[in-house]
Amino acid sequence: MQDKPEIELKLISDPMYLCGARELVGCIARRIGFNDMDCSKIALAVDEALANIIRHGYNKSFDRPIWIGINPIKPSADSIGGIVITIDDEAKQVDPCTMKGRELEDIKPGGLGVHIIREVMDEVRYEKRKKVGMRMIMIKRAARPEESARLSGGACNSNACCVTNVPKKTLGSRSRA
Repeated sequence: MQDKPEIELKLISDPMYLCGARELVGCIARRIGFNDMDCSKIALAVDEALANIIRHGYNKSFDRPIWIGINPIKPSADSIGGIVITIDDEAKQVDPCTMKGRELEDIKPGGLGVHIIREVMDEVRYEKRKKVGMRMIMIKRAARPEESARLSGGACNSNACCVTNVPKKTLGSRSRA
């Protein structure tokens, strides 16, 4: 993975911009080669991460900076490719080991963002930035072509932008390549 993202988006922590960030990430994932379901899941993970930054990191302050970096993972002899999404903020620093959602047995609205992100993405890391803020690194590896065709029901439309709502029952049913 390279240090500088191939695509970088800076936005302020206003929830009004979450839709645009979801659409951008979903469309880029589609162009990289993810199927519609994976595009939707990746966009959902980014949306949850941004909402958590706004709600918990910035205490609902709508004028603070957030940076989203996107790097494709190029297919190689030992990798099937994928996407790396890095989200940086200037929120208060916390111990990365404490980043967890509420207990799943505690049934109530909210608090599932961290669980959703970890379920959707193949790898999730939290890091403290050098002086201020946190960094979240999310990695999703692409499905092998034969698995992708099976999951999407056939050929895909690579011109489609694929941001949709993912039914909750599908979150636990992803296969790992």
